[in-house]
Amino acid sequence: MTAPPRSPKVEVLVADLNRTASRHARIEYRGGVSFAHHRIEQFTLGNGLRVLVLPDHTAPVVSYHTWFRVGSRDEVRGKTGLAHLFEHLMFNETKNLPAGTFDRRLEQAGAHSNAATWNDWTYYYEDLPSSQLALAVRLESERMQHLVLRDPQVRSEKEVVANERRFRVDDDVDGAVNEMLYSIAFRRHSYHHPTIGWMKDINAFTIGDCREFYKRYYAPNNATVVIVGDVRMRRALTLMQTHYGSIAPSVIKRRSVPKESAQKTERSRTIRRPTPSPKIAVGYRGPALSDDDHAPLSVLSDALFGGRSSRLFRLLVTEQELASELNASVSSFRDPGLFEIYLTAREGVPADRLQRALDRGLDRVHQAPITDEERDRAVARMELSFLQGLESVGGRADTIGFFDTVLGDPAGSLRRLETLRAVTPADIARVAGKYLRRTNRTRIVVLPSASVRAKGAAA
Repeated sequence: MTAPPRSPKVEVLVADLNRTASRHARIEYRGGVSFAHHRIEQFTLGNGLRVLVLPDHTAPVVSYHTWFRVGSRDEVRGKTGLAHLFEHLMFNETKNLPAGTFDRRLEQAGAHSNAATWNDWTYYYEDLPSSQLALAVRLESERMQHLVLRDPQVRSEKEVVANERRFRVDDDVDGAVNEMLYSIAFRRHSYHHPTIGWMKDINAFTIGDCREFYKRYYAPNNATVVIVGDVRMRRALTLMQTHYGSIAPSVIKRRSVPKESAQKTERSRTIRRPTPSPKIAVGYRGPALSDDDHAPLSVLSDALFGGRSSRLFRLLVTEQELASELNASVSSFRDPGLFEIYLTAREGVPADRLQRALDRGLDRVHQAPITDEERDRAVARMELSFLQGLESVGGRADTIGFFDTVLGDPAGSLRRLETLRAVTPADIARVAGKYLRRTNRTRIVVLPSASVRAKGAAA
C-alpha cells in the first residue's frame, strides 16, 4: 500500500509549529487523502492523538468530532454498559468546569452537541460557527483529562441509564427482541451483550470501575479528532497543540475478544409480549465490515427489503398482504455480526404462516437470483443515501470518523461506494448461498401475550 501523498505547504507548516513544541505536542504529518472533492490531512500528536482535518470554506461552520476506540465490544461480562454510561458521565462536571457549564457555553455559542456509543466506538461532537472552534477544542480537551468522577455524579447517571434501559428495552418489544437476538446468536464474543448493558451490571458499577475505565480508554492515544468545515490549518493545529499537547498517553491493554465459533444449527426462541400482532426477528451470521462479502450481502439485503419496489416487500406486503412492516440490514461491525431481518405480521396473520412465506422468499433467491435490474435499484438507493450523508459538514465528519475508527481508513466510505458499484449479480448469488442457510441463523418469534389476546377478543 502506497503512502498518502504529502503537501509541501503542510510540511512547512508542521515544521514551523514543531520548533517550540513539547514532546507530547509535536505533530507528525501523515499525508492527505482525497475525499469528495476535498482533501483530508492526517496528523498525529506526540501523545498519540490522531487528528484529521478537512477544510471546506463553503459556509462559516465547522463540525468537531472526537472518536474514542472503545465500545461495548471492549467490555467483559459483569461490567457491561460501562462504555455507554461514560457517554452520560462525560457531560458532567470537570476540574475546571462546574456541572452544567459545558452545555451552557456551547448553547451560548450557537452550537449543537451530542454523543453516541455502539459496539466498536464512542464519539462526541459539536456543530458550531467556525469562529467558535477554539471553544470546542477547549471543552473537549478539558473533559478528556479532567472529568470529575465522584459518587453523586456516578449514582445519578446510573439511574438515568437504568431508566433509559427500562424505556428502550424492558418496556419496548422491538428493543427487547433485538437484544435477545444478539444474546442468543453470540455465545462467546462481546456482541452477545447489549451496548446499554444488563440491568444488574448497571446497578453494580462502582466509582473504581469508572475511574479505571476513564484512565484506560479516555486518552489521546485512543482517540481521533475530526475537524470538517471552515477552518484554517495553522489555527486548527495550533489549537490542538495548545490544548491537547500536555495530555500524557495511557497504557492501553487491549483484551483479546473471544472469537465466535461457527454456528451449525438454527437457534430459535418463542416469547410472548404485549404486541397486537406477531413479530419475527431473524439474524443470519454475517461478515465484518472489512470483509469482501459485506458489500454484496448489503446489496442483497437492500434488493430484498429496501423499499416498496424490493422483492420481499412486494411479496409479503403488497401481494400476499401478510406483513405490515419489514426491514433488514447487515451490521457494520469490526468483527462478524448479523444480517438482521425484522417483520411484523398483519392483524390476524399467524406467525408460522409469515415465517413460511419469508423462508420461501429467501429460498427463491437461490433458484431465481437477483437480477441486473434489482441490483441496479439497490445500488442506486444505497448510493443516494451515502451522498445525502455527505451534504453537511457534520455528515462528512461522522462518516470520516466512523470509517477511520472501524477500518483505520478515513476515506473508507468512498472506497465502500466504489465496491458497492462493482457488485455483480454473481457476487450476490455467491453470498446468498454462503450466508442464507437456516443452520446459520437465529430466530425470535414474538406472539401476543394473553392480556392482548383477551382485549382483542373482547373488541
